[in-house]
Amino acid sequence: MTSRLPLANLITLGARDFGTLRDFYRRVGWPQVMDDGEFAVFELRGIVLALFPLAKLARDGNTEPEPSSGGIRFTIGIQVDSAEEVDQLTAHMRAAGAQVTKEPVDAEFFTGRSAYLCDPEGNYFEIAWADMPHNLVVIATRRAAGL
Repeated sequence: MTSRLPLANLITLGARDFGTLRDFYRRVGWPQVMDDGEFAVFELRGIVLALFPLAKLARDGNTEPEPSSGGIRFTIGIQVDSAEEVDQLTAHMRAAGAQVTKEPVDAEFFTGRSAYLCDPEGNYFEIAWADMPHNLVVIATRRAAGL
């Protein structure tokens, strides 16, 4: 293995209802760069989000689809540049069909603002702004985005 770190900037979500989930992300307005009817890709700043039918993703991974039991297993973090943007993006994603599970508030675990929401299939996002320019997570996410 080389001394370079691997490039990890693609998240693929297994979609129970591919069309509904793809249309949600279209309504959010993220640039769609590919759609072949069974694989859709959206390009964000610093990461690519892909959608693939859940049964096909499970088959590709040589496993079974996870049962739909609800609840949170992971979040996809979206770092924004201001507290106001947390509110704005939350409102925008709600209008596109997201369920807001935690309204924008002053963050509990860091200095800043955050909100939680999930897409129509229960994939969770945390929208966050951290008023911490020296925070290592903030620095790393900005570097990954080429900023």
